[in-house]
Amino acid sequence: MRSRSKRYKKNVENHDAKQALPLAEAVEKLKQWDTTKFKQSVECVIWLGIDARQADQNVRGSITLPHGIGKTLKVIAFCEGEDAEKAKAAGAIEAGNEELVKKVADGWLDFDVAVAHPRLMGQVGKLGRVLGPQGKMPSPKSGTVTPNVEKAVQEYSAGKVEFRNDSGGNVHAIVGKIDFDGQKLLDNINAFIDMITKMKPSSTKGAYMKKVCLSATMSPSVEVVLA
Repeated sequence: MRSRSKRYKKNVENHDAKQALPLAEAVEKLKQWDTTKFKQSVECVIWLGIDARQADQNVRGSITLPHGIGKTLKVIAFCEGEDAEKAKAAGAIEAGNEELVKKVADGWLDFDVAVAHPRLMGQVGKLGRVLGPQGKMPSPKSGTVTPNVEKAVQEYSAGKVEFRNDSGGNVHAIVGKIDFDGQKLLDNINAFIDMITKMKPSSTKGAYMKKVCLSATMSPSVEVVLA
């Protein structure tokens, strides 16, 4: 069992994990716990009333948050010719076709996001066993397979967030840094929650959004009151 730090234990002393707080108060609670020397990421986790075994109930996509996530992502682009030149100009750390596919196949994974032009997916598809477990496989649903590679590189380099539900029906995403202005965190969290709300599968039965929790890298989680 993982040992909790003294800082973590102190934070939970007067915190009732079962008490849900309004969103603004939950954000303020997290910011009160910001006592580390590094900029902690803030994550929002939403437990959905979906059956993750059913393909038509899976929730997956991407979102560009109003205030970004406070981090520049490393993006590579599978494309060729003029598209490769534009991708590099837009911020891609690597862009190309066969050579890039081989480099990744040989084990190079020092990047956060991979985008690809649709016409190259025949080759990129061979990387499924490498990129799939890493959560880095380009996909039309997440917007990482697109003919507009340049735009995708720009968005993901700036911190566009991908999300997908896990086997337990939970969807989670980084929504900013703990040192963000409180209102900016609220804007980002609300944008993420609104997006997930709009993506409710039509075949879902019963309550769709069951629980929302926030946490920082080194903090306990805080449950948010559902509207």
